[in-house]
Amino acid sequence: MAARSKSLNVFKKPLAVHSLNPVTGFTRSGYCETPRGDVGNHSVAGILTDQFLDFSASRGNDLRSIGLKGGCRWCLCASRWKEALLARKGDNDDVVPRVVLSATNEKALDDIPMEDLRKFAAEE
Repeated sequence: MAARSKSLNVFKKPLAVHSLNPVTGFTRSGYCETPRGDVGNHSVAGILTDQFLDFSASRGNDLRSIGLKGGCRWCLCASRWKEALLARKGDNDDVVPRVVLSATNEKALDDIPMEDLRKFAAEE
């Protein structure tokens, strides 16, 4: 079990663990924490899709090279998630990963409006 995070989610509640298999997060704690050294703001608790993996690879970050596949839960850079959001062809476009709001760090709100995160919230 992961040690409890001291970070808060987008609801200003304790941050929920996002994934321990695979172990995600900038610090590989299972949480989407954003310590001082995380210049990418890995704050968005996403559920990967094959379309997003293709999109990310086309932008120079091939997440499949570290063993990720569609369905994996991964802490994403807020800017890459937003880039996918802006590139989508509609609200049902699978290029935008669904978001687990309870595991999404409040720091995501520095780059992404809550309205956009809610629009792509995963059912929990």
